Amino acid sequence: MPTNSEPKLIAGNANKPLADAIARRMSMHRGLTVKPVEARVERFNDAEIFVEVYENVRGEDMFILQPTSNPANDNLMELLIMTDALRRSSAARITAVIPYFGYARQDRRTKARTPISAKLVANLIAQAGVERVLTMDLHAAQIQGFFDLPVDNLYASPIFALDILHHFKKMDDVMIVSPDVGGVARARELAQRIGAPLSIVDKRREKAGEVAEMTVIGDVKGKRCIIVDDICDTAGTLCKAADVLMEAGATEVHSYITHGVLSGPAVERITKSVMKKLVITDSIQPTEAVKGAKNIRIVPTAPLFAQAILNIWGGTSVSSLFDNDTLSPIYEGLYPGS
Repeated sequence: MPTNSEPKLIAGNANKPLADAIARRMSMHRGLTVKPVEARVERFNDAEIFVEVYENVRGEDMFILQPTSNPANDNLMELLIMTDALRRSSAARITAVIPYFGYARQDRRTKARTPISAKLVANLIAQAGVERVLTMDLHAAQIQGFFDLPVDNLYASPIFALDILHHFKKMDDVMIVSPDVGGVARARELAQRIGAPLSIVDKRREKAGEVAEMTVIGDVKGKRCIIVDDICDTAGTLCKAADVLMEAGATEVHSYITHGVLSGPAVERITKSVMKKLVITDSIQPTEAVKGAKNIRIVPTAPLFAQAILNIWGGTSVSSLFDNDTLSPIYEGLYPGS
């Protein structure tokens, strides 16, 4: 057990509602009021980022909550500068809680003379003084190896499994669908959790953001299909996959996506699509358009992150949160009897 009395949470501007929700959950678990450390994170007139921490953090176990979502560069710089401020204030340990890890899609060289930006960002975070990273559903598992420090990668699939079992009730005609071959492992893991069959939508992509052709692998006729993926950006691929599944005989199409980037025309596309429901997490702060969309629903990650933070602080297992027996009590209020 660390010598300091309580874990301390501090938040940037990327997703303050999630930080407040995590603090409330930590308060419930600890029986003590937990609030994010008071700090000023603002910009000068020339857009330079300035951070000032108002509370004493000397010797404290600090957790910085800051997804690197849009605007990715600003939020990343906030994370780095906050880390430097805490390190120079003699914090005992600094853990970066990054619910959505930006630049994760640039995890390899797909063509000549291109960067591996995910590795560069990992280097920046480590060099700033972060000693541990807590994140969720990295786009590629190998990104954990880009860091020369401990990385705890949480998964949304256990939460999605609870949500599906709660809302779908009858599971006989449910089928999990991976929107591409690369996401099969993620989809298979969820399918095993809920005891459902698996199908794949094979896509041929000409260039980033554009899909030329899609083919359904597996029989989806008469099935309620659930597309599972980690990121939904412009929603072009997702909506086209839903169309292809309906044309192949599916009765309904739902989607469970961890990170709702939802940029550009995404919300409009989803609203007009054949998808009955898109379920995302709050790893990225939802816009007003997302909140107002009739077929988009948000599930909270605060219970999971709060428990993971307490487990890291207390030196206990984080991987135990992947088990349904451990996770169900944490989400009992949302999914009674799960």
